[in-house]
Amino acid sequence: MNHKEFISALSQRTALTTKHTQSLVTSLLAELSARFEDGDSLTVQGFGSFEVKKKLERVIISPTGQRMLVPPKLTLGFKPSPTLKESIQEGGDE
Repeated sequence: MNHKEFISALSQRTALTTKHTQSLVTSLLAELSARFEDGDSLTVQGFGSFEVKKKLERVIISPTGQRMLVPPKLTLGFKPSPTLKESIQEGGDE
């Protein structure tokens, strides 16, 4: 499913216009991005939690044998809720 299909399905489910649904989704994504840039985490009950994690700098060895320093960086992690995990596993058994 791509972005356009997602907006269309969501607008049908909510009985809102596609334009209004697009505006809401854009606003939601902008707010989430701003919060994650600030380092905040987000927990959605029944869905899961998003958390900004800091990966420390580390030394890796390339395939050529050369040692390289990988700088620290921030990553976004997602941990699904037990409810979501169960619903996915039950759906996969069918």
